[in-house]
Amino acid sequence: MTSRTAPAPTAWPAEGPLLLGVRHHGPGSARAVRAALDAAGPKALLIEGPPEGDALLPLAADEGMVPPVALLAHAVDDPGRAAFWPLAEFSPEWVAIRWALAHDVPVRFIDLPAAHSLAAATDPGWGEGEDEADGGEGALRIDPIAVLADAAGYDDPERWWEDVIEHRGTTAPQDGADPGGPFAPFTVLAEAMAALRETYGHGGHARDLVREAHMRIQLRAARKEFGDEVAVVCGAWHVPALAVRSTATADRALLKGLPKVRTEMTWVPWTHRRLARHSGYGAGIDSPGWYAHLFSAPDRPVERWMTKVAGLLRDEDRMVSSAHVIEAVRLAATLAAMRARPLAGLGETTDAIRAVMCDGSDVPLGLVHDKLITGDVLGEVPDTAPAVPLQRDLTRLQRSLRLKPELLERELELDLRKDTDAARSRLLHRLRLLGVGWGAPEAGRGSTGTFRETWRLRWEPELYVKVAEAGVWGTTVLSAATARAEAQAVSATALADVTSLAERCLLAELPEALPVVMKALADRAALDADVGHLAQALPALARSLRYGDVRATDTAALGDVAAGLAERICVGLPPACTGLDADGAAEMRGHLDGVHTAIGLLPRAEELSGRWADVLRKLALRDTVPGVIRGRAVRLLLDDGRLAEDEAARLMGLALSPGTPPADAAAWIEGFVGGASGGGMLLVHDERLLGLVDAWLTSVPASAFTDVLPLLRRTFSAYEPGVRRTLGELVRRGPAAGGRPARGEAGVPGFGAGLDEERADAVLPVLRLILEGEHV
Repeated sequence: MTSRTAPAPTAWPAEGPLLLGVRHHGPGSARAVRAALDAAGPKALLIEGPPEGDALLPLAADEGMVPPVALLAHAVDDPGRAAFWPLAEFSPEWVAIRWALAHDVPVRFIDLPAAHSLAAATDPGWGEGEDEADGGEGALRIDPIAVLADAAGYDDPERWWEDVIEHRGTTAPQDGADPGGPFAPFTVLAEAMAALRETYGHGGHARDLVREAHMRIQLRAARKEFGDEVAVVCGAWHVPALAVRSTATADRALLKGLPKVRTEMTWVPWTHRRLARHSGYGAGIDSPGWYAHLFSAPDRPVERWMTKVAGLLRDEDRMVSSAHVIEAVRLAATLAAMRARPLAGLGETTDAIRAVMCDGSDVPLGLVHDKLITGDVLGEVPDTAPAVPLQRDLTRLQRSLRLKPELLERELELDLRKDTDAARSRLLHRLRLLGVGWGAPEAGRGSTGTFRETWRLRWEPELYVKVAEAGVWGTTVLSAATARAEAQAVSATALADVTSLAERCLLAELPEALPVVMKALADRAALDADVGHLAQALPALARSLRYGDVRATDTAALGDVAAGLAERICVGLPPACTGLDADGAAEMRGHLDGVHTAIGLLPRAEELSGRWADVLRKLALRDTVPGVIRGRAVRLLLDDGRLAEDEAARLMGLALSPGTPPADAAAWIEGFVGGASGGGMLLVHDERLLGLVDAWLTSVPASAFTDVLPLLRRTFSAYEPGVRRTLGELVRRGPAAGGRPARGEAGVPGFGAGLDEERADAVLPVLRLILEGEHV
């Protein structure tokens, strides 16, 4: 950026400092500020903002600084205590900063220091704890814009502001003509705010009085240094307070005794979506993309906006022609005239787009709102901006692994056999352990092998705070994740928490943390006698062993602990399954499935599987065990080939015999064929089992049927529609000899009378390829 000297005005336009009251993030205010500064040429510029940011202001002129950006302040000893001051290209403060840097004019922030505002956020003795900047969650109890709009006869404050400020000069911005002069809007707005302050005082925010006292002190210091030719850019609400005559002694008295914390500050990228949320500097504007367009359009803003919308809809394969654009512009202008507006605003353009380009539908209009009215803009900050060491290490890793932080959510498929993908996986898992939720793992659509991972990534500006907060654990991602894991292992009290931590340590490859985690795991496992807790912990250990194999990690100690847990579960599970209520039985059934899967993954799987099968047989035959667990035990034995089909049918017959209460029988059925465990296909292929279920169901007394119906509905509703349809067809055909549902000679579509070995053999080559790919 080329610097030049500020133009010397023929006459200073104010008696004393030039107070430019603005609405934060208002493009009309931003244009007016630029015009006023060009006309006045102040010797110094003061801006509402935290003074700790003064040293960072020169970075605003860096070519690598692309708004929207935000000043981030956080407490040194408590990085989670933080605040943002976001700025967009159409923010008056940003325009003023860039103007001052371009003209070599000294520029400073004059608001209450962040050291006080961050301390006040947790100090109940001062202020109300609202957001530091206007318009956040702790917004003024009166909305000055709404009051002025109501006085002007408008029912919509945004529409009034657009008409009076945002559309000012947009009809002919090239000639720069403004009938009221460059200072007129500020004069009028200051008078309006003075009337409001006269009526409402501080408007319900006592903290504003303290902030304004600090601003006046800084203004006096600037006038002493530069004279009266000082310009101030601040929220219009504060202008009357800065113009009022007060003494330095009175202002210092308001600031006396304020709480204070050590703070650090930097620039961070921001987004239009965050501007559309209610946080900081009156953010919470509903249409940052529209405001950015109004600020940057050199002329004919409505025509240019309609052209943008047409381009977006065409990219989505919607039929939008030039004629649509012309007609939409005409309709927007007509609506503005009917509504007595000087220029078509967002409401008129949106109505025209809906009617002309979207055929009256709100569905494509939602895309326009998301992509253009709000927008997917993510700012950039140069590398020279200060940052905590952990953030610098993370930035280095992001670049080396080609994982650029992006605002838009995207899916990332990783193949852990590749070095780069494995390193990406380690980074994402380490960040999750540190509480930096950049990525969330998801179930992949393709292979279920352990060498594949699927992540959903999305970078939010708040993650910079999370990184700063995690910086207390170390200066690099690896050292911080290691220290955090060790601390969590020492403080964890539940066995499941430690097993989950061990799993995450293996995924993140934290070899130095594993000894601490393993010791904690062994200690908790030895002390925990609750079989439910042991059963809940075992699956995570089994998964960890699989992950260790893929990542070539030594998991011998983990395997010993897991085998010990499995032994204890086999001993304690049968007694733990007696005397359970319905909720306890359902929970234990889930543990049963988890342990059954986990044992097959342990190093001593063959030996442990035999013991586990004995446990399942005990559960299947013990009458004191709830039916849902007995049925599930029989099903698991059958699936593993440890129970003959005839024996499974016999046990089902006993469970569904007339002497069994209907509720217990229904619970047994749920355990045997319920849920998404493939029970429906089992009934389709084994007509004998289906006949037993059908015979029992038809024999349930009418008085008991209502009680078992919810359980049965839950059991069969989980089946795929095709499975339910086939079962219904089999049952509709009725029982044949031997009590089995009969098949017609043609059979049920898709099922033959016997096994077609030739067709079955044709599947083997494809199955072999799949299995070989899984174990590469």
